[in-house]
Order: sequence, then structure tokens, then C-alpha cells
Amino acid sequence: MVKTNEKITALELRVIDEAGANLGILTPQEALKLAKEKGLDLIEIAPTAKPPVAKIMSYDKYRYQETKKLKKQRAQQKIQELKQVRISARAAEHDLQIKANLVNEFLEEGNVVEIQLVLRGREKAHKDWAKQKLLDFLKIIMPEHKVLLEPKYGMRGFNMQIVKK
Repeated sequence: MVKTNEKITALELRVIDEAGANLGILTPQEALKLAKEKGLDLIEIAPTAKPPVAKIMSYDKYRYQETKKLKKQRAQQKIQELKQVRISARAAEHDLQIKANLVNEFLEEGNVVEIQLVLRGREKAHKDWAKQKLLDFLKIIMPEHKVLLEPKYGMRGFNMQIVKK
């Protein structure tokens, strides 16, 4: 929460006017008097500085600039999504190649990919064979990748997560 006007409790402030010029170190009362004369607010911008920094400007303008800055930061952040690809232990080579191309696409976009090898019925009795199928599928994937979550057996089969190096 940003302190404004009378809510500022520091004993002295480094004051900056609306044009960006440094007015020096003043008491909060003197700075508030200057702000009121100009019809503006006194806003504490850097409370951790020694002495704290306050700026004379419109509070509405300050809030607008801060929200604009936050939106810009959010837009620049790279969002990493979790994409899932399901394969079957009995899938043909061509089907696996199509799924591998999909995984390649997801990895190029910078997403984390969860690969699920689904086992049905009696296939669950052959876990070592199914795990080998999953490892063979990983060899088809083209971009260099790093395994985030090792193949783990769950209710329906094996799950693992990979990401591009």
C-alpha cells in the first residue's frame, strides 16, 4: 500500500516535483504544503530509501502509471503451459511418429509436455515392456529435451514430464 499526504510517517523526505526535479530533503509538512499549493498529492515512492523518497504528483496519474507498468511486466512474462499427449502401448510406428511431431511442436513453443502411456486390461501385467515402449517413444522426439518427472506408474499406466533443454 502506497502512503500519501498525511499518512506519510517519515521524519524527513527526499522530495521530487512533478517535473522530476529534486527539491532536496524536506519535512513531510513542508512537502505537503508544496503539494497542496500546486493542487497535487504527496506520494511516498521509495519508503525503504534513506531518507524515503516522495513525489509531488496526482495520485490518479500515479495509479494509472503503476497499472500500466504491471500490465507490461505480465505481457513480457513467458507462460509455460502443461500439454498432455496420450499414447498407447500397442500404437503403430506411424501413429507414434505423429504423436512425436505433436510433442516436438509443444516443446518448440516452450511448454512442459506430459506423456501418458495408457495401459488396458492385461497390458498392466507387463510393466517392464510398457516402460520400454515409453523410452523408445522418447528416442523419436527430436529437440533436445530434459526429463522433469521420471516415468512413474499410476492407475492407468505410465506418466512422465519433459521440457526442452
